[in-house]
Amino acid sequence: MKIICFMYASLDGRIDCAMTEKIDPEAKAYYTHLASFGDFTQINGKTTNARHYAESGVFEAKNYCACGETFFKAENAAGYQVCMDTKGTLLWNTNLVDGKPLIVVTSEKASAEYLDYLKLKKISYIACGAEKIDLKKTVAVLEDVFDVKKAVITGGGHINGSFLDAGLIDDVEMMFGAGIDGREGWAASFDGRAQNRNPVSLELLDVERLEKDTVLLKYKVRK
Repeated sequence: MKIICFMYASLDGRIDCAMTEKIDPEAKAYYTHLASFGDFTQINGKTTNARHYAESGVFEAKNYCACGETFFKAENAAGYQVCMDTKGTLLWNTNLVDGKPLIVVTSEKASAEYLDYLKLKKISYIACGAEKIDLKKTVAVLEDVFDVKKAVITGGGHINGSFLDAGLIDDVEMMFGAGIDGREGWAASFDGRAQNRNPVSLELLDVERLEKDTVLLKYKVRK
């Protein structure tokens, strides 16, 4: 399974959507390139899904019982939308996101009631990892059970950083809009790595100049 991290950011690497939309409101280059990946599974973090796809509010279990390690496959598809939701709290009114079947990934501490809720909505799920999501097991299930051949991670920064630390990212494709944010404390393309972590070395594969002075850099992660 090939995993690519693809992000759109300001020149200083920040990824706040409200900010990047001011740099390039239509984001044609971003969506055109995203579509060029073909049949792929897209992976996003909880914050991205809460902002753009999930319903408002949070799921609250009436009688909490940890779900343990398990998975449920609602349907077969050429590609899926994966939402990383460690505690299992997001609400959904559909099992499709951007036309792709949804897979919710939680830790084993999510409530069994929440997984029942997802199953009733015909939403696939993967629960693995005692305290936090076990990314390597998640990738193995996506590959072995859901037959995912290519996954594209599109944020946020902590999800990107976690996959990077787990050694699961093969390529990084960074699209930089022609603008600078510069505000202190806003999310970057890769965030949350431990202070004692060394930088990850990359090999430059290609550079492209796109419309509206946007630049696309393609890298291979050195492992």
